[in-house]
Amino acid sequence: MKKLLFAASVAILFVACDKVKMDVKTGSDKTDSTATEEWKPVDSATATKAWMDYATPGDMQKMLAKSDGNWSGETTMWMENGGKPMTSKSETTNKMMYDGRYQISNHKGNMMGMPFEGMSILAYDNSKKKFISTWIDNMGTGIMNMEGDWNPSTKSIEFKGKMTDPSRPGKDCNVREVFTFIDDNTQKMEMYGPDSKTGKEFKTMEIKFVKK
Repeated sequence: MKKLLFAASVAILFVACDKVKMDVKTGSDKTDSTATEEWKPVDSATATKAWMDYATPGDMQKMLAKSDGNWSGETTMWMENGGKPMTSKSETTNKMMYDGRYQISNHKGNMMGMPFEGMSILAYDNSKKKFISTWIDNMGTGIMNMEGDWNPSTKSIEFKGKMTDPSRPGKDCNVREVFTFIDDNTQKMEMYGPDSKTGKEFKTMEIKFVKK
């Protein structure tokens, strides 16, 4: 049944993409007028295989699955470059979802003396060959999105993206994260952002995770 449903989904997606191709050719208003890439036709067999490869969990998803479970975190934060560090503790629970395709993480702890909760979804996009990360928490109303590349020599993912900068209404700021898989029971997250005075990048946060 799962294979039947998957095949049907692929067929629907292929038809949808094929419709976009026709719309591009005919200049339909239903497509994005800013699109500049010329559409390259793909036969149904090639498209079906591409969707199968895209949807099938592989080695990178299996690597993420090793992080499933409960973790304790020790957090160090800096409000400005060279500022006094603030420390706190947190708890994280990781769980793969949708048959091992994505990992959802729930975080709880304290930050600057206030209760803190956050949630992230982490994935490896088989087509882009990149890790994708989203983050939300109870200390904001936006969503942080990042993409990252796997570095096998350091066993780390370097994410880059943007997040809302509340001190500059309507503006985003660049953020960078390095997540290192030290071993099966130890991980480290390092977050970098702009200094509020100079705009230059500095380390804003570091979390050391230990699996329970």
